[in-house]
Amino acid sequence: MILETEALAKRYRRRWALYDCTLAVPESAIVGLVGPNGAGKTTLLQLIVGLLGPTAGAVRVLGGTPDAAMRSGRVGFVAQDAPTYAGLTVADHLSMGGGLNPHRWDAPAAAERVDRLGLRLRQRAGRLSGGQRAQLALTLALSKRPDLLVLDEPVASLDPLARRAFLDETAAAATATGTAVVLSTHLVADLAHVCTHVVVLAGGRIRLAAAIAELCTNPAELERVVLDELGRASGEGHATR
Repeated sequence: MILETEALAKRYRRRWALYDCTLAVPESAIVGLVGPNGAGKTTLLQLIVGLLGPTAGAVRVLGGTPDAAMRSGRVGFVAQDAPTYAGLTVADHLSMGGGLNPHRWDAPAAAERVDRLGLRLRQRAGRLSGGQRAQLALTLALSKRPDLLVLDEPVASLDPLARRAFLDETAAAATATGTAVVLSTHLVADLAHVCTHVVVLAGGRIRLAAAIAELCTNPAELERVVLDELGRASGEGHATR
């Protein structure tokens, strides 16, 4: 397994943001992590990439600790705001990516992707559209040639066309390289479009984790399954916001 958690939990003072989370992600899977705002999605992803430490339980990434996996360069991460540096050019970002990942950086692939997306090397990131910044952040993550790519709702603020383009690029790149992906979203439509597996999170608890092919045969049926799970969670008083 590329990623495993066992009874993973995170508490902020008296509030449990994540509780009793047990999960296994196989190699090359594209996992859609879906749930309402406040469900614990960002907390789970930050535990996976080592930005947070667990209150209880364990998480193993690529057979080791999240910190070790991140230091090795084998994990790519795009945070919710698709972080880029407004004052740096596209070329500056690529140079920085190569400097931070000297042993894994695929400079030709990064240059080809930037050119294909129409991003001008001399253009400052602050002048890019939201979709372009998201694509630049994805380029930096993919050019590390990661074994695991973690995306925390990077398309949440994008218009439908930009969102679909980002998801298409992600799925194509992951399929071509065998990279496993964990993609957080609150839009069920995103799941059917690119994902092979779905994890439903509500109220800090995993409500469902399965291969999409085992659950349904079409997008409408997948939406019904996910919404039914979220409805049950809300009825039990577990779901938040």
